[in-house]
Amino acid sequence: MAAEDLPSEFDVVILGTGLAESVVAAACSRVGQRVLHLDRRSHYAAAWASFTFNGLLSWIQQHHEESLPEAAPDWSSLLQEGEELIYLSGSDSGFIANLQVFCYTSEEDEEEEAAPPADTTEEEKSEQEEKLEEEEKQEKLEEEQKEEPDEVRRRTSNPVALKLIESLNASHLVQSQTDHTQGAEPEEDQPHPSVTPSQPEPRKKISYAQLVKEGRRFNIDLVSKLLYSRGSLVDLLIQSNVSRYAEFKNVTRILTYRHGNVEQVPCSRADVFASRQLSVVEKRKLMRFLTSCMEDTEEHQAYKERPYLEFLRDQNLGENLQHFLLHSIAMATEDTPTEAGLASTRHFLRCLGRYGNTPFLFPLYGLGEIPQCFCRMCAVFGGIYCLRHSVSCLLLDSHTNRCKAVIDSRGQRISCSHFVVEDGFVGADRKKVATPTRLLSRAVLITDSSVLLSDSDQQVSIVTVPPIEAGSPAVKMVELCPSTMTCIPGTYLVHLTCQASGSAHQDLSPVVTKMFNTPDSPEQGERPSVLWCLYFNMADGSGVEVEGHDLPSNVYVCSGPDGDLGHERTIKQAEFIFHKILPDEEFCPPAPNPEDIIYDGESSTATGEEEKQEQEEEQEEKQDEGKQEEKQEEEEQQEEEQDVETHEEEQKEEKQEASE
Repeated sequence: MAAEDLPSEFDVVILGTGLAESVVAAACSRVGQRVLHLDRRSHYAAAWASFTFNGLLSWIQQHHEESLPEAAPDWSSLLQEGEELIYLSGSDSGFIANLQVFCYTSEEDEEEEAAPPADTTEEEKSEQEEKLEEEEKQEKLEEEQKEEPDEVRRRTSNPVALKLIESLNASHLVQSQTDHTQGAEPEEDQPHPSVTPSQPEPRKKISYAQLVKEGRRFNIDLVSKLLYSRGSLVDLLIQSNVSRYAEFKNVTRILTYRHGNVEQVPCSRADVFASRQLSVVEKRKLMRFLTSCMEDTEEHQAYKERPYLEFLRDQNLGENLQHFLLHSIAMATEDTPTEAGLASTRHFLRCLGRYGNTPFLFPLYGLGEIPQCFCRMCAVFGGIYCLRHSVSCLLLDSHTNRCKAVIDSRGQRISCSHFVVEDGFVGADRKKVATPTRLLSRAVLITDSSVLLSDSDQQVSIVTVPPIEAGSPAVKMVELCPSTMTCIPGTYLVHLTCQASGSAHQDLSPVVTKMFNTPDSPEQGERPSVLWCLYFNMADGSGVEVEGHDLPSNVYVCSGPDGDLGHERTIKQAEFIFHKILPDEEFCPPAPNPEDIIYDGESSTATGEEEKQEQEEEQEEKQDEGKQEEKQEEEEQQEEEQDVETHEEEQKEEKQEASE
């Protein structure tokens, strides 16, 4: 909506389109509140946003060129008696720091590598073309030899049939080789094609030019999180019917980095019994522990304040199981108390099996879709949106200590009953934050293959990386495949997150160089190669509370994303703010189906049609009632006639008896 068209009065004005702000906007609009939702940026979702590759490059450039905020204009002329001005922050760039970009792939495409030189003759060209055709035929033949038996194995489980098919394939291969070499003189040392199905094909190197050219097919998140299948966000999406605006994909694997290798973590019952990493004894111990930890016992209470790792050791679990349970299932550290570790383990286990063999979901096209889904719901119920538009200051009623209006970036006075604001727009002098300021370290990688190769190239994985060195943080890694609509075919998008102890590059580059091939890696092994990577620090939202700031009583502050894998804190914060604004209303009640919504322009015609239908139904009911009454009267008459007849017959019988 154009800024000139903004009405002058709203119930709730919201500045910032992050997840918490968007949920509050949707919840207020759903129960009939007039909502104005603004953001000074040109995109939705703030720190929760998803960018195309080209959009991310523009975002990086903007942060490198970030200038000092301009002096706020003087709006004191708009003040009325008994009012004060509270200016908001002119810049929100403080939540991003230490941006570093590295490109390890070639700048341009390496085209025409096999093209003949310009000075070759036509005969030489034709000879080269014939040789290339022969080589292509030979390659196709080798591929058939490699793929055909494996394809048959996947479709056939009978061992006798397999032997028969393999013998037929062998005879077919011999026949094809004789057909291919017929007419040529046999050579004694002629090499035979080797069948190596497990040998990976050489990967094509994707250039930086190709990344830019297909940049619109990327959706790169600023924050890396997953949705617990029984978490508060999934429950809210289902409860409010907002889930209809998005699509989701299962996280298919839970991996961990241990002893220099990436291993799959067995977490469900099926995974445990199918695992080749665990012995039979370990499988029994793991299943026994997972069953027992779901109930709170006296033994658990005895370890309440002690480390979770100590509790696991005392359960006679080996190092394998301790590692899986601590780092990959509870996703805890060695210092985590037993109470918190058990709570995380139980939450993980409760989420298993609802939508797959892992507890997690990921939204197609990136996490930036989720705030936009709630913004859509708000707009459906009358909310007004305006990007590249902001609030400059608040008008405070000095008698009641409440915000009675806001002044936007163009000087328009807008009255409101409540104001919700992203914490980045509140000045440091009025904001209460944790000291020292908490930061998250983030890295985004574009790689050419998965960290753990498998039969399918469409795996979505979460990888837990314990501290590599003493004092270094534990790292959570999420690897996304092209089917999540976040990267192009032939690439994977990898997100790394940890609590910051230094710059993002200092915290995360040791993990990147150990698990991936980069120019800084000590050994170039059979690992994915990094094509492009970005490091940056962002503010940890867990250090900001809703209340307690030097602000009016009806102004509520929403924090940004925190370092947890889920969204529990953000959804609880949004619900808390909603109940502060509307304590007697239901939080995000189910939205009606689109076909049931009556819009303003259609209300009169819809009402007229409904009245006609009601009148017709009443007439039909009256006709039915009349028919039923007539039937009842006829039945009563018939019953009376029958009674008269029976009475006459009885009198006749009595007379006959008397005469006799």
